[in-house]
Amino acid sequence: MAKTVVGITEKVTLLGKKNVSKDAVFDTGARMTSIDIKLASRAKVGPIVRTTKVKNPSIKMKIHRPVVIVKVKIKGKVYECEANLQDRAHMTTQMLIGRNVLVGRFVVDPAKNLKKFDKIRRHKNSPKGKGLRRISEFSNGDDR
Repeated sequence: MAKTVVGITEKVTLLGKKNVSKDAVFDTGARMTSIDIKLASRAKVGPIVRTTKVKNPSIKMKIHRPVVIVKVKIKGKVYECEANLQDRAHMTTQMLIGRNVLVGRFVVDPAKNLKKFDKIRRHKNSPKGKGLRRISEFSNGDDR
């Protein structure tokens, strides 16, 4: 089966009682999809089916997060998955698509949509003075 190529960020629609479209980061390092709790509330997804433990290396402890089953529409196709809910207000995007959706379906091309991703990061006022650099600084400048 052919895999769909996605960029580091793509438009994703969260399908709940109300559909909400937002940019999401596609993260091959994240085991599970994660959604901002306010966005999940706006889309009216739920109920909570369980909780999950998530490692947070910055504070060296595990955090319990609620998990819901959601449907997300990516590149015209709908996928059902588990997603943990958290406050993502301080993060680049309100949605992160993890390996539970990516594996077997998508290939993430980190060079694709770099300008869009950098624009989102700048808008969120990410701290560049703390070792963070624009992802495009590490690429050959090709923004397909």
